[in-house]
Amino acid sequence: MLAILALLIAGAALLSHTAPAPFLFEAFRPSKSLWRVAPVAGAPPTVYLTFDDGPNPEWTPALLDALRSEGVSATFFLIDEHLTPETAPIVRRMADEGHAIGLHSGTRLPVIMPPDAFASSLSRAAHRIASVAGAAPCRLYRPHAGWRSASMYQGLEQAGYRLAGWSWGMWDWSWWRTPDAVRTARRLAKKASAGDIVVIHDGHHKDPRADRRHTPETIRLLVPALASKGFSFGRLCDMESP
Repeated sequence: MLAILALLIAGAALLSHTAPAPFLFEAFRPSKSLWRVAPVAGAPPTVYLTFDDGPNPEWTPALLDALRSEGVSATFFLIDEHLTPETAPIVRRMADEGHAIGLHSGTRLPVIMPPDAFASSLSRAAHRIASVAGAAPCRLYRPHAGWRSASMYQGLEQAGYRLAGWSWGMWDWSWWRTPDAVRTARRLAKKASAGDIVVIHDGHHKDPRADRRHTPETIRLLVPALASKGFSFGRLCDMESP
């Protein structure tokens, strides 16, 4: 019995860092992270489209085309290392077309960084984005794979940022299968509920030019499917304050 209990505790501790949904940390500090947006009484049900691991010079432009044709705004969580002279115009286009921009990481290193160092890294990344986008990113940070720690929360608080996650099951991971737009859009449309935060990848944490052809096509299928159910679409960055 003690061995089973020890395994359960160890599993819970692991999930508190890696689970892509609120868990132990959020139970103790519920205002410090955003995994779902509370519906507003009288407002239409809203879904928040977010995109991770960009900017990707190969596929982010096609995604922006899809969002523009569907008439919706989204939030992009960008990896600082992927901001280059080649991708800078893409980031400027995001801002010019009304999309919001948040900060992301392609590594789990922030989990073990001292709070001061992590806060400084956020400030540097925000400054670089602002220099090319013409406007500062919002104060939301999404950790790589959902990994988080007490020191990370301290650094976020020092820098004036809030951690942003995503709703349970509302992502494009296909369980080791090649992502497929039709399958992904069908699953997300079926599962969606008011306040859900969707995360789809237009980049990759290691390969800045990763094949993400499923992403723009998913949007072209998903947005009409959700709209037909009465959903509207919001920018997660507009919900950055606790």
